[in-house]
Amino acid sequence: MTTSPVDYVDVVAVRDDRSAPVGETTVIRLLGLLPGHWSCIPEVAADRIRLRIGLDATTDRTAVSHAVTQVLADSALRGWSRDHA
Repeated sequence: MTTSPVDYVDVVAVRDDRSAPVGETTVIRLLGLLPGHWSCIPEVAADRIRLRIGLDATTDRTAVSHAVTQVLADSALRGWSRDHA
C-alpha cells in the first residue's frame, strides 16, 4: 500500500528574461530534471511556476531546495530563477 505525503513544500520559479520560454514549456523541462519519484503538483502561468512537492522519509526540505537549485542552473532553464519571497 502506498501512503501519500503528509507535508509539502512550495517552490516558486519566475521568468526573469522575456526571451526565455513561457511557463507552460518550462514546467515540462523542470519536472523532467527533478527526481522522477517526487510527488509534484504544478501551477503554471506564463511568468511563474509553483511546484508543490510532497515530503516523505526520503524527500525533505533540504533535498528539495538543493535539487531545485541544481535544476534551475541547467541551461534548459536559462531565464528562470527561484523566487525566495
